[in-house]
Amino acid sequence: MPNPPRPTLAAPVLDCPDPQRLADFYRRLLGWEVTQDEADWVKLEPPGGGTGLSFQTEPLYTRPAWPAEPGTQQMMAHLDFRVDDLEEAGAHAESLGAVLAEFQPQAGVRVYLDPDGHPFCFFIEE
Repeated sequence: MPNPPRPTLAAPVLDCPDPQRLADFYRRLLGWEVTQDEADWVKLEPPGGGTGLSFQTEPLYTRPAWPAEPGTQQMMAHLDFRVDDLEEAGAHAESLGAVLAEFQPQAGVRVYLDPDGHPFCFFIEE
């Protein structure tokens, strides 16, 4: 195909039991705006545009295990956020309901679990 289509990533989507509640956590964490709010779907977008983050109702949602363990719900994806200060970003996340994961895989990265158990990472780019 000489000119293949070039899709643009609009937003990763996180399944969860309550999209309004989880979207509110990430709205306060990131300072993004709600651009779509329906019963089973919420979309956030960063100021100035760019790839957003969406949330959809999944009644059968099961929290993933971190780190992965045989026989448990596996993490399918996680979010990485570049920050200037790990301690400050972590304290902010925890004040909103995130939990610092017990297992931390490397220096310069902090793994947190959002209120529904999705892992996300803060990192400092070296």
